[in-house]
Amino acid sequence: MKTVSISEIGKIVTGSTPPTSNAEYWGNKYLFVKPTDIVKGKRTTCKTETMLSKAGREKCKNIIVPQGATCVVCIGSIGEKLTYAHTNLVTNQQINSIIPYEEYDSEYVYYLIKNNMHKVKAANQGSSSGRENVSKSNFGKITVEVEPDIECQKKIANVLVTYDLLIENIEKQLDLLEESTNRIYKEWFINMHFPQYEDIRFDNGIPIGWKEGVLGDIALFKRGKTITKAQVKEGNVPVVAGGLEPAYYHSEANTTAPVITVSGSGANAGFARLYNVDVFASDCSFLDSEATQYIYYIYCFVKDNKATLDALQKGSAQPHVYAKDINSLKTIIPSDDILKRFCLLVSPYFDKIKYLQRQVELLVEARDRLLPKLMNGEIEV
Repeated sequence: MKTVSISEIGKIVTGSTPPTSNAEYWGNKYLFVKPTDIVKGKRTTCKTETMLSKAGREKCKNIIVPQGATCVVCIGSIGEKLTYAHTNLVTNQQINSIIPYEEYDSEYVYYLIKNNMHKVKAANQGSSSGRENVSKSNFGKITVEVEPDIECQKKIANVLVTYDLLIENIEKQLDLLEESTNRIYKEWFINMHFPQYEDIRFDNGIPIGWKEGVLGDIALFKRGKTITKAQVKEGNVPVVAGGLEPAYYHSEANTTAPVITVSGSGANAGFARLYNVDVFASDCSFLDSEATQYIYYIYCFVKDNKATLDALQKGSAQPHVYAKDINSLKTIIPSDDILKRFCLLVSPYFDKIKYLQRQVELLVEARDRLLPKLMNGEIEV
């Protein structure tokens, strides 16, 4: 093994954000990666909240991150998020990217940095605003132990990539299953092509037996109990706050699976997620299996109404979507018979989702056990 600094592994590029006031820089052609786009534990970032136009990409031509680079969050919550550039992209200023020199395999570099994220965390200099921060120069000075032989690097990376490719394939299956349930929901409740719809009379566009009401008439969302990191007792229960991923893990749950969470603020406001395990709902609204027998219908409903939920944000300092406003959302409530039949139809899809999510968890555990052993030479390839 050989000790080197990150700056010796590759060229370091710090991202930048084109002026948001100039609309011509923004479009839907090129990925623009921010820390919030990166999912912790996921190797690549294929979707971003905002994208650049051709003009925006030209504006950032000197900081384009090429395919094969490793992008590491160095401002904000550091030591947690990184992503492998599967294509050319641009990042914002919170991210430093490593473009490997020819003596280093690009995928090996990704796993090398992933295994040394604790050193990125330890390099935190702080900032006047109180945010964690590792400057470009200090990031480059971080030292790591590397395998000098590039052929051995490739063999190590191939083992770990195999796990990540399996995970990515399963996640594609999960996306397809979610899309299938969404299509069924839209066909039944948007297009009104539910079973025997041809035989049902409509009154002012509403099927007989259905009624106007609010979401709270069939499911009451509750406000999660805010818990800080200092209050968390280490365990394996996900703490769900405002982000797309668990904030941390606690020893106790305050919900009963399956549970729907709806993010309350920030870029993910109104985002709904279905958990098939008990969670601790913190900075979000939640609905669990004890609150309704129509959990799968409600999940499809809130997913389909993400923009409406987002628009419910209230408050000036930190706008928030509140549970009481979700419950007050006006809707057409289907008959009990249709709701039961819908949930019965989509249940096998969600059972499959639960099974595949567990497979992902097992693969992640196996990969993360192998990672340090392969990197320090404990396991030969």
